[in-house]
Amino acid sequence: MRLTKFSDYALRVLLYAASIEDGRLVTIGETASIYGISQGHLKKVVMNLIHAGFLQGTRGRTGGFRLARPASEIRLGEVLRATETDFALVECFQQGNACCISRPCRLPPILAKAVSSFMDTLDEFTIADVMMAPTQFGLEDPLEA
Repeated sequence: MRLTKFSDYALRVLLYAASIEDGRLVTIGETASIYGISQGHLKKVVMNLIHAGFLQGTRGRTGGFRLARPASEIRLGEVLRATETDFALVECFQQGNACCISRPCRLPPILAKAVSSFMDTLDEFTIADVMMAPTQFGLEDPLEA
């Protein structure tokens, strides 16, 4: 399973907004420059995050965006549910399934369980957690390896 660039950028936007401690508004241009992402694409990501309730946006010359709620309340799983359009790992998960062995096949429930476990794990962590050192979760810090 691979996340789309849209979800990757959404997580980056939320992480950057969470890193701004004084609560000031962050601009799309500023964020695009930091990550080397096109402003046009980033605008779509930010608009999606505003619509989903993760960001507050202010229009105008002095506008921008900031987190709509504390980083500790934004679960990674909920972000991906709002930004990923397709969790169908195989054809039989989709409408119009043409697989000739769908009825006797036991793979779909196993894959569905795997996707559910994946999302359950992401639901355990928040944007605030991602900003902390991995060693706090018993994981090896890749920067110190």
